Amino acid sequence: MYTKVHDWIATHAGTRPNAIAITDLFSEREYTYAQMNERVAQCAGFLRDGLNIQQGQHVAILSQNSSDFMEILFACARIGAVLVPLNYRLVADELDFITGDAEAKALFCDADFLEVGKEVAMGCDLPLIDMQGDGSKSRYEYGLAEAVPIYHMVDQDLSALWVIMYTSGTTGRPKGARITHYVMQSNNLNNMSNSNITQSSISLTFMPVFHIGGLNCYTVPTLFVGGRILMMRSFDAATTLAALNNKTVQVTHFLGVPATFQFMCQHPDFEHFDPSGIELATVGAAPMPVPLLKIWIEKGLQLQQGYGMTETGPSVFSLPREYALEKIGSCGKTLMFTKVRIVADDGSDVSANEIGELWVQGGNIIESYWNRPEANVKDFVDGWFRTGDAARIDEDGFYYIVDRTKDMYISGGENVYPAEVENTIYQLEDITEAAVIGLPDEKWGEIGCVVAVLKSGSTLTEEDILNHCDGKMAKFKLPRSVRFIDALPRNTTGKVLKTVLRQQAQQG
Repeated sequence: MYTKVHDWIATHAGTRPNAIAITDLFSEREYTYAQMNERVAQCAGFLRDGLNIQQGQHVAILSQNSSDFMEILFACARIGAVLVPLNYRLVADELDFITGDAEAKALFCDADFLEVGKEVAMGCDLPLIDMQGDGSKSRYEYGLAEAVPIYHMVDQDLSALWVIMYTSGTTGRPKGARITHYVMQSNNLNNMSNSNITQSSISLTFMPVFHIGGLNCYTVPTLFVGGRILMMRSFDAATTLAALNNKTVQVTHFLGVPATFQFMCQHPDFEHFDPSGIELATVGAAPMPVPLLKIWIEKGLQLQQGYGMTETGPSVFSLPREYALEKIGSCGKTLMFTKVRIVADDGSDVSANEIGELWVQGGNIIESYWNRPEANVKDFVDGWFRTGDAARIDEDGFYYIVDRTKDMYISGGENVYPAEVENTIYQLEDITEAAVIGLPDEKWGEIGCVVAVLKSGSTLTEEDILNHCDGKMAKFKLPRSVRFIDALPRNTTGKVLKTVLRQQAQQG
């Protein structure tokens, strides 16, 4: 039986009213918990009375990072509504599909995206609420000013839906992950136990909060415990380094992806970067190239690597920083409130160092997708979520994500997982990006092809790459050819589009 939802912002406003909750670095607005609670109350009143949003109904938001986004998130919780964050990198047709599929009743839209926002609102017949992101004149600010504040949480338990976050797979329509209050709270507990987030923590958010990583690592957990958020509108290497170097307001926690760490270390200001005071810097979403990892270690900052998905809240695994070089390629061990299995095709658990599909279970795992009955039957089995990722566990209990099952190819009857080959290729310092794909072959069925992006001025050749791989892996895993391109094609969330790479390679 689920317990009732508690209002974190109102609680901290009552116990620590003058503690700073959020600093919006773009607008230079700063709110204590008492002030944030007032803004949330006004927004809740605007939602319910001004827009007629009722408990259980859905509200979409198309916005860059801002304190407004967090106000709307917690206002939805207060009245029992559901927030649907939209990826602002999508085009109108994609946004129209998601907004319609989610059955949104209103659309909050950042001024930067008003053109596409108007198109989506018109197509879905929704009221459009514009936001400036800086507190200046807008329908959002007018609505808050005119609203009768709502200070008390509606009666609901932790099984109630809070967020529908759409995944962006490389094929097919996106699926809405049904994120309940219980999923959010379980992720908070996982992060508190693993990341030492406390009321003294100051978390820097530059990853987009329309993604699960930006929202839940470590923005929401920090507000859950009563810490402070420094929120950037979007990532910028210079601004991020300046925020991390500010010892007056010392950042203790932040999350990035390999690309953001790459951009920062290539920026001239990195020479003066001082990591002292940073308690935890986490990297996720993609494998961290070892040469890049070493650059940050030499600078004095050990990066903690992890693994997660939208459907898992996101946190599943975390690799202790002291094992970063000893267990290269590992995503670590399971977090406290999460269970995992590695499952063979026949449904049995595999042995150590054998590859199977990763299944996960826990309070931080969603129980279903929104409006996707077929996917629910396929992906959720007896309380376990099937991730679709191929994984293994070593003899020391450390887990490794080998690859997406669908990216695997078969050469000479043997399974080849491209990520294994890619990790080897990333050992070459002249490689900026690399992807391995399987191409048809008359003799072997499929053979590996490396698609590589080189650093500017590099003279690395196909022969250099193939020779580097030789002797570092089984013969059947060795790639047979290399293609050089300017940039890997990616979808809106940064995932490499290997289907596009295969099509391009086969077309010559």
